[in-house]
Amino acid sequence: MILKNLKNKRIILASGSPRRQEILKSIGVDFIVELRSVDEVFSEDLKHHQISDYLAQLKARQFQDLRPDDILITGDTIVWHDHKALNKPSNKDEAFQMIQSLSDTTHEVISSFCIKTQEQTNTFYDTTEVKFKPLTSEEIWHYINTYSPFDKAGAYGIQEWIGQIGISEIKGSFYTVMGFPIHLVYEKLSKI
Repeated sequence: MILKNLKNKRIILASGSPRRQEILKSIGVDFIVELRSVDEVFSEDLKHHQISDYLAQLKARQFQDLRPDDILITGDTIVWHDHKALNKPSNKDEAFQMIQSLSDTTHEVISSFCIKTQEQTNTFYDTTEVKFKPLTSEEIWHYINTYSPFDKAGAYGIQEWIGQIGISEIKGSFYTVMGFPIHLVYEKLSKI
């Protein structure tokens, strides 16, 4: 294990996302997954990374019973477009509207994370710019009907078909768009 400082720590990933679990596992971190219910509601006064920071912190606050050797990781990802957050779509029509609004434009994907121990809570975020080519209605509906992107902010996954055929440029980390800025998580974990 390259992160030898974590050898006697219990890492808790508070995320049901298979993508986040796979990415954390890929850098050799042993962890358990523990989910606690939280109502992901935020004030309309919050903008940009304030939203994802708040939601990551809200999830971390559900864990008041950490043990001395526990390290908790929580996170949240939003798509920021036209001065508003695009959250997870609730149905196919909303998913279509979201993806259509992203077609032939550039938007930001912001992923925030909290790393919490008994002594401290640190929140950080990363932003990546993503540009979509013009997408046809047929392409958007094919993606929605085939991949059901209802668990993804902005109604798309960069690693799925719509990202493969539709994204023409990214500025920043691919993994931030996937919802896990692993380069920053690794850096923060290495300093514990």
